[in-house]
Amino acid sequence: MKCIKFYSLVFLFVFPIVLIAQTESVDQDVMAKIRNEGLLNSKVMDIAFNITEVSGPRVTNSPGFMRAANYAINQFTQWGLVNSRLDPWGDFGKGWELEKSYVSMTTPWYRSLIAYPKTWSAGSNGPQSGEVLLISAKDTAELEAYRGKLKGKVLMLDYLINFEQSYKPAAVRRTDEELQKLSEVTEAEDTAAMRRRSIRNNVQNGLPRNALLALKKMAINEGAIAILSSASENNAGTVFVLQAGPYKISDPDNFLDIAIGLEDYNMIVRLLRNKTPVKMEVDVKTKFQTTDTKGYNVIAEIPGTDKNLKEEIVMLGAHLDSWPAANGATDNAAGVSVMMEAVRILKAIGIKNKRTIRIALWSGEEQGLLGSRGYIKKNFGDPATMKLLPAHDKFSAYYNLDYGTGKILGIHLQGNEAARSIFKTWFEPFNDLRAKTITIQNTGSTDHISFDAIGLPGFQFVQDRIITQHSNMDSYDHLMPDDLKQSATIMAAFLYNSAMRDEKIPRKVLPKPLSVDAITGSKN
Repeated sequence: MKCIKFYSLVFLFVFPIVLIAQTESVDQDVMAKIRNEGLLNSKVMDIAFNITEVSGPRVTNSPGFMRAANYAINQFTQWGLVNSRLDPWGDFGKGWELEKSYVSMTTPWYRSLIAYPKTWSAGSNGPQSGEVLLISAKDTAELEAYRGKLKGKVLMLDYLINFEQSYKPAAVRRTDEELQKLSEVTEAEDTAAMRRRSIRNNVQNGLPRNALLALKKMAINEGAIAILSSASENNAGTVFVLQAGPYKISDPDNFLDIAIGLEDYNMIVRLLRNKTPVKMEVDVKTKFQTTDTKGYNVIAEIPGTDKNLKEEIVMLGAHLDSWPAANGATDNAAGVSVMMEAVRILKAIGIKNKRTIRIALWSGEEQGLLGSRGYIKKNFGDPATMKLLPAHDKFSAYYNLDYGTGKILGIHLQGNEAARSIFKTWFEPFNDLRAKTITIQNTGSTDHISFDAIGLPGFQFVQDRIITQHSNMDSYDHLMPDDLKQSATIMAAFLYNSAMRDEKIPRKVLPKPLSVDAITGSKN
């Protein structure tokens, strides 16, 4: 109740101020309705519950993804959106799901491990028991010493992962000083420089990638059980889980690669270095879906009503896919739930938007923005050649949310300085909710980059970066309801204003043709 009273009282005191003229026109009565519906009658946590705990993990082309996609399609239809559907964007590859997982150390004493098979791993072919073999090779040539010794073994690389105790809080709000510095940035960062910073180390647990692939191939040929892996990011029971290998329909099955916690990994390495035998039991069952290998986005619309503007499009979106260790709550059910709630708010208050508002829930984001890139190529043009389609000219703006459960604090202009004054006015009714930072700075590695790459205005919001991405901690309880309510409210306002203003959102100069790497960028 305290939050409700706070929002209501602040609203009364703030709105007389923002009624003072700015050049950009904002309908304050509609802003009031959006605030009331979004802050006092929110359904965002109901949406989040269905996307996460009801649907489960949402690896692209998996049953969990399809459960969430069908839920979203049904909700959009119930709310009165039209053309709610699965929209194919191109070939993806194998669907995958985990059906069973049991991993334990049985010697020198029993311990059930916090362990997660990586995506697109094959299973263990039933319960298996075997000794752990420590692989001390540093390159492909040194692997030859282990040839013929892998049958029935669980493999580990001989590498202790350095752990440093952290004294930082688990979640941190951005300070006013930090946001002020962000707003004072005068030049958008080059996306190529961002991409260079994001390149991952090509070494896993001390072994170069090509040698690791050679080890896995040898393990399959000789009949090893599994390989255990970990990383410095894993600690305090948190385990980050990505993929075991490729997923295209033509790719062979990946060797069973199991991610475990840093503490368990180091313990087993220390035991083996001390010549203490370690035995393990592994029982992992995975299932592949190869009947339909296409990738799908979820699309729905609120049709425009103005005879001259209804063919123009305002878009919002977030990626629906996730990794398998938890149910993808902050990455990115948070963004999905906010965007779904934003269109629900607009339908609930009965707006008559001039332009068509289109929502997209993307797949394949975690594999390289595949869903949004496929959608762009099919509908607006090819960024590799910059050959544009007619719909490119009818597009106004795209708004994205993918930086966790934290509230919206502002927006990245992505180098589009001409939009600054517009967004400044749009944020003013929500300055009391800390939403006011506007930065010229680029930000990357999520789906707005696909739009930016083809010369369409694409924006990601500045957020409190509270996120448990890619880990077993990325679950519903890490979502922050008040932050999601705030974000959905602001998102609804941006959609309404974009759909109603006389002109489309200004554009930057058309970019030159881009490579795939340049399109994906970085969000680190």
